Amino acid sequence: MFLGEDLLAYLVLAIGGAMAVGSIMAIVRPPEQVRDGDLEAAPVGRSLAFAVVGAIGAVWALASLVAG
Repeated sequence: MFLGEDLLAYLVLAIGGAMAVGSIMAIVRPPEQVRDGDLEAAPVGRSLAFAVVGAIGAVWALASLVAG
């Protein structure tokens, strides 16, 4: 198989981790300058929900890779 048999698990790990870290960083460190049409800060509820979903996906993918 092209790029290995665990390609899907690696992709879920990467996307889930990026989703979790990006959402948390949007809450912790909002942009210093706000452009026209952008929000001043990220919506906390939605960002926390995305962080939780991303973390669940990343942990699940990591568990799948470790289990073999």
